[in-house]
Amino acid sequence: MTMKVKEVAELAGVSVRTLHHYDEIGLLMPDAVTEAGYRLYSKENLERLQQILFFRELDFPLKEIRTMLDNPAFDREEALELQRKMLLKKRRQLDDVIDTIDRTIQGLKGEIQLTQHDQFKGFHFDKDPYEQEARERWGDQAVDVSKEKLSRLSEKEQGDLSVQWEDLYRRLAELRGYAANSEEVQVAIGEWYDFLNANFGTYSPEAFAGLGQLYMADERFTKNIDQYGEGLAQLMSEAMIVFAERKN
Repeated sequence: MTMKVKEVAELAGVSVRTLHHYDEIGLLMPDAVTEAGYRLYSKENLERLQQILFFRELDFPLKEIRTMLDNPAFDREEALELQRKMLLKKRRQLDDVIDTIDRTIQGLKGEIQLTQHDQFKGFHFDKDPYEQEARERWGDQAVDVSKEKLSRLSEKEQGDLSVQWEDLYRRLAELRGYAANSEEVQVAIGEWYDFLNANFGTYSPEAFAGLGQLYMADERFTKNIDQYGEGLAQLMSEAMIVFAERKN
């Protein structure tokens, strides 16, 4: 079941213009657009919109939200847990600020005597550790690590990396007749895990499994991988999940 842009706007409490803007910047693109030009939003689109609005409530810029949500390592459940902690912290801070306002009013009326400390209770502009964790886990830092590793390579080293990449894909493609949990496939997918960690950042087993899920969830990944052999994306996706479970 899909929803039109006006319906989504009313459901989420945002404007139609906001949803159009999110589409234009690639933050929230509807699953389909009718011949008449109507945007149609799926259940997955709504889940992504919820994440966007949670991060917006926590004052994350749209560019950073897109970077985090598009990161293969992004985990929705982990994000919700982190967002809950951040919002609880924000709520406690707001309660302190409201209390400071009440006590300041009482002070002006001469009902109580405020200390200098009391006047500024609740104001905290230092960096939120939960926010930093979100940025480090799914934000620019993860992307920067990968880019930095690649930037250090010479032209020849980058060429060698491409050869290794192609070789791993072709070897895995030859194993399409095997089960994802077979020894042959698990050895090969283990080499893929090592290859990614050595050259493109740091992938925990959970992030590796998340990347595998993306191979099937995002048709761009599926199409790119399946050019080495139809069904390769599905095999790798299943094998990466098995590999992560065993590694844990």
